[in-house]
Amino acid sequence: MSRITLPRGARRLPLAVAAATTAVLLAAVPAAAHVEVESPGAQALAENVRLTFVAESESATAGITELRVVLPKGIEPADVTYGEGPAGWKFATTADGYSVKGPAMKVGGDVELSVVVRQLPDTKELAFKTLQTYGDGKVDRWIELGGSGDDHDHGHGNPAPVLKLKAAAPGAQTVSPSPSAPASASAAPAPTAGETPVGSSPQAADTAEDDDGGLSGGAWAGIVAAVLVAVAAAVFLVRRRGAAQK
Repeated sequence: MSRITLPRGARRLPLAVAAATTAVLLAAVPAAAHVEVESPGAQALAENVRLTFVAESESATAGITELRVVLPKGIEPADVTYGEGPAGWKFATTADGYSVKGPAMKVGGDVELSVVVRQLPDTKELAFKTLQTYGDGKVDRWIELGGSGDDHDHGHGNPAPVLKLKAAAPGAQTVSPSPSAPASASAAPAPTAGETPVGSSPQAADTAEDDDGGLSGGAWAGIVAAVLVAVAAAVFLVRRRGAAQK
């Protein structure tokens, strides 16, 4: 049986298709940016706990200018003090949390800052809804809660940073409320994808439809279908040209 030698153009075709498909996928999938909250060894009811927030940039044209955090149930704004953050950034409490903002970071630059919480509540995990604002007014909303949260957000948004807590130390008790906290404090409504929280950027409401950092299931299905069609077309053309050479 004679060996079939494909034309040079036919041999290069699958490689060209693969390269084009890769380019499409890279263009369609955004960077896996996220916001995280960390506190190694954090325990329920622990006092004076330092929390570190790391916000990765999703913008290729503007720098981050503000992080706006909504505190979970059990932590009042008066219980939070500023730790460290970017040079020139200022801390301020809001009705339901706090914000830290200042000069824009360099484009693509991440933000790391810390706060100290007077006492953590007696729970297993804490979700900190966060709005990340850029110098051009774009807002990334990290506000979606998982199945273990007290409530749920539906629609546009990204997962809120969550801090897992270890069980309280033996004998740990809740300390008295902060002197500056309201006597009968009630939890302020957390921001949803369709509303602007108190103290957030005025452009937040206008950009709610533009800040969803992930792809929907339909988008992924479309990408996979496009890849399969491209591969099938390449295989068909190679076989057809090979048959023509026999």
